[in-house]
Amino acid sequence: MMLEHVLILSAYLFSIGIFGLITSRNMIRALMCLELILNAVNLNFVTFSHLFDSRQLKGDIFSIFVITIAAAEAAIGLAIVSSIHRNRKSTCINQSNLLNK
Repeated sequence: MMLEHVLILSAYLFSIGIFGLITSRNMIRALMCLELILNAVNLNFVTFSHLFDSRQLKGDIFSIFVITIAAAEAAIGLAIVSSIHRNRKSTCINQSNLLNK
């Protein structure tokens, strides 16, 4: 696959993630858009790693670390969202005012 195609795909994923993160009113949708952004970054890491030095796996290893951190972020984020939903009966970002007290 050509470099331009991968970079365009990554830019589309990143743009969709940013747009969804900015316009999202649901916490779960915001977490999913954050995962899209991280996947776009991982795609760039792997692409440039194979482009510049295919013998060393620095980009691949770094993307595995990012995937691990994203999985932990998703688990903790979903735990927080389920706790807020249990107490507030809503996952809307506009209605959660937990820090105002």
